[in-house]
Amino acid sequence: MEAATAAPHDRDLVWRRQLVFWHATFGVLFVVTLYLTVMDDRGLRLAGAACVAGIGIAYAVWGARGLQLQDRRLGTIYLAVAWPLFLLLIALTPEGDYYFVSFALFPQTWALLSRRAAVWVTVAVVVALSVVRLLTLPQSTSALMSIVVSSAITLALSLGMGLLIHVLTDEMERRADTIEELHRTQADLAAAERAQGVFAERERLSREIHDTLAQGFTSVVTLARAADAALQRGDVEAVRERLALLERTAAENLAEARLIVAALTPGHLQNGTLAEALQRVVDSASAESGIAGELTVVGAPGSAQTNSEVALLRTAQEAIANIRRHSGASSFQVRLDYGQPERIGLEVTDDGRGFDPAAVRGGFGLVGAQSRAADLGTELVVDSTPGSGTTLRVSVPR
Repeated sequence: MEAATAAPHDRDLVWRRQLVFWHATFGVLFVVTLYLTVMDDRGLRLAGAACVAGIGIAYAVWGARGLQLQDRRLGTIYLAVAWPLFLLLIALTPEGDYYFVSFALFPQTWALLSRRAAVWVTVAVVVALSVVRLLTLPQSTSALMSIVVSSAITLALSLGMGLLIHVLTDEMERRADTIEELHRTQADLAAAERAQGVFAERERLSREIHDTLAQGFTSVVTLARAADAALQRGDVEAVRERLALLERTAAENLAEARLIVAALTPGHLQNGTLAEALQRVVDSASAESGIAGELTVVGAPGSAQTNSEVALLRTAQEAIANIRRHSGASSFQVRLDYGQPERIGLEVTDDGRGFDPAAVRGGFGLVGAQSRAADLGTELVVDSTPGSGTTLRVSVPR
């Protein structure tokens, strides 16, 4: 909304600044005309001064407000008062030089009225001015020619200046409309980006919760059931071992929850390298499930982008969670490959029952892993056949 209203605000600001020029111009011309009228010693100067003063009062009451508010009604009232007073001034003092105030009235006519109305008023005023001069000045051929020439020049200049004012005004309006449209477009784009950002953040949080908290709670439930079974057997040592693992898993889950809320690096990566984090994940999964797990690191670990390491860690966690839940495997291997100078590879393999990837719609975890890979401009590959285990591969930029 702010962006959408910025252009009208800018337009009003430009017009208010121009009003200073309009007021100043009228003030100067008004003062000059009033001074010449008062100082004229050819008679009727008080009546002429009253006409000039009437124009000034009309401007103060209606004209100035009409310009400021762009109100044609106020403008029409002002001009309906000012132009007759000006013609009366010329009729009372035909030989006086009191045309200065008209240099303000003609532009005001074009600024306050529509283009068609301004043309008619301008023509009517010039014709009326010519008639007044013909009736009040001495009759002669030279005087007639002077009136005709001056009237033609006045009409041409007035119409030309007025049309120029309207052209400039229309151009300003078009530019203001363009700017307003640009502001609206920018506002729409900003809203779309905010909506996309909210969606992306929700998706990120969903993946984080699934890859960490949901799997952690699954481990907690599994360990609690194992502890209960050991308790029923009377195996106190096994109960203690399961309770210790349950406490550690719950503590890690709590730390992950706090870090997800704070949008920080995953807890497994807070206190070590990616290889060390993966080793902890493998060891924990093996201890909780009884499935033998092994981590192999190829090449020398080097620096990498945090989002790349996070993607690999979460992908490995999801793959191991699926092995525990669905594969029926007796062992799994995680391979972390630093052999390529610009990429890091991850491969998770198990000896479970396998499946047909084309016949299985990916669960949320697999979709999340694929989304992480896509965010980094790469692809998650799942290679599996029934009865031959499963291999998951992904390679991300450092």
